[in-house]
Amino acid sequence: MTDTSIPSADASLDEETVPTAATGEGEPEEGGKERKPAGEGELFAQSEIAADYIEGLLDILDYDGDIDELVSGGRPVVEVVGARLQNLVGQRGATLEALQELARLAVFRQTGSPSRLLLDVGGYRATRRKELAAVAKNAVEKVKEHGEPVRLEPMSAFERKCVHDVVNAMSGVESESEGVEPTRRIVVRPAD
Repeated sequence: MTDTSIPSADASLDEETVPTAATGEGEPEEGGKERKPAGEGELFAQSEIAADYIEGLLDILDYDGDIDELVSGGRPVVEVVGARLQNLVGQRGATLEALQELARLAVFRQTGSPSRLLLDVGGYRATRRKELAAVAKNAVEKVKEHGEPVRLEPMSAFERKCVHDVVNAMSGVESESEGVEPTRRIVVRPAD
């Protein structure tokens, strides 16, 4: 079994060493060099490392859940399913986002490479995608009806991507993110 111990409170978490949602394969590294996208085997290995880490957390918390590791959409994915896992999601997915970052850090510690790992617990992300698609479509309707930009509530990076994907698939409108975390939000406006 690989070392996926939980980082201590004094572990260095500066921006240079912590992989985040903004870090992805194929993006320029510091110094302008471009990273080569990870292969399917490497992505699956990342999901296995993250799954081991999450399994350790579940054991510590005495939670039961089945863990699936897979690769989907060119990124490693870990899905946790089971009863009474809502505490791992938290309010509006805040705890889930934090767990995802910890799992990404576990992958980074073992591989030395940032990961675009996606963690889902209890199908939360699939359900949230559907809700966000409805929010995006409603915003598009308002923009088309009134011709004025619509500012949505602040969202996580995952949520913003879901909305951008829906808006970008529709004609006559465009979207962009504005602001800084944790109040970063999407503005939907008529296309130029």
